[in-house]
Amino acid sequence: MGNLCTCVSPKTPVKTKKHTKRLQGNPQTAPNSSNRWTRIRSTRKEFKDNHDELIREQALAAAIMFRQHQQQNGSASGSFPFDRSVSLRYPNGSGSKKTQLPRSSSSRARSLTDPLLQPHQLVNQDIKLDDLETNHFVLVHGGGFGAWCWYKTIALLEEGGFKVTAVDLTGSGIHSSDTNGITSLSQYVKPLTDFLDKLADGDKTILVGHDFGGACISYAMELFPHKVSKAIFVAAAMLTNGQSTLDMFSQKAGSSDLMQQAQLFVYANGNNHLPTAINLDKSLFRDLLFNQSPGKDVALASVSIRPIPFAPVLEKLSLSELKYGTVRRFYIQTPEDNAIPLTLQESMINSSPPEKVFHLKGADHSPFFSKPQALHKLLVEISKIPST
Repeated sequence: MGNLCTCVSPKTPVKTKKHTKRLQGNPQTAPNSSNRWTRIRSTRKEFKDNHDELIREQALAAAIMFRQHQQQNGSASGSFPFDRSVSLRYPNGSGSKKTQLPRSSSSRARSLTDPLLQPHQLVNQDIKLDDLETNHFVLVHGGGFGAWCWYKTIALLEEGGFKVTAVDLTGSGIHSSDTNGITSLSQYVKPLTDFLDKLADGDKTILVGHDFGGACISYAMELFPHKVSKAIFVAAAMLTNGQSTLDMFSQKAGSSDLMQQAQLFVYANGNNHLPTAINLDKSLFRDLLFNQSPGKDVALASVSIRPIPFAPVLEKLSLSELKYGTVRRFYIQTPEDNAIPLTLQESMINSSPPEKVFHLKGADHSPFFSKPQALHKLLVEISKIPST
């Protein structure tokens, strides 16, 4: 606003030396004569006329766009309201099937495996959300990430009328705790378990875990199985009873050499003690986590990712069939993943088979960036799977 005010405010006159050179032309005409004033007034009038003409042209262009918008929606009378906001939002059940979502502002060429989807493809207009067991998604980020990484998924789900909660685990995102002070998985997952604990009896959620968030939602499923309708593991650690996230990675040693190269251990308690956190080498960010993602999302991550607490990665989960085992599980594979390679994902799936496995073609380790619309479509599809 400051720059704008500067542009439109009158400028302070600046004193300059008078030139001694005489004006060309009639020697009787002085610089401040009425002829000069006439020229100035003429220039101002031309400016005003041009400005008014520009406004008329803009108004005409807006009218034409509005008319086209009405025709595209099949109603010259404008039964579908014209939205003056920058982003176009589609009311539930009232959008035309021919109306496309606005294109992303990303300069990245759109992949054929993540096409521009129609609104009715993103959310089935015939499905009533109230008929679902639950329409409440709880999104749990991976190690080092935060709730911020779900911004595209949040927008798409809310656009379809779903309720969405994205949590910042302890020491992640905007949570104020120091990562080096986290000594247990229960401490790390506390924001999630606190949220589930406060849910009213009978309220259920769909837990979505990414990366290390898979271990976190597993921990929560054991504590609150009656509050979890479904659990969706997205390129995530899906562990068995007595297994830690470190065990999961160790069983496929060498399967992700890039991950080993990127890890930078933090020893806040001294080199004679176990590491307190893990940093990731930002020079390897793109290749490890975002090899198919837009550059602007990589830039967001580079200034937002925080260290991963080490103690929770070491902790072995205690999972029972009577609690964790009663929650319906689904897995979304990411074939272009360099952090948790497809072979490691398949190993976890074989060790503890979920109800159904989905293959997100062309997705890297961060499908909420690389394949946001395709990921969204799968989340909605899973939410609609009825109880057996």
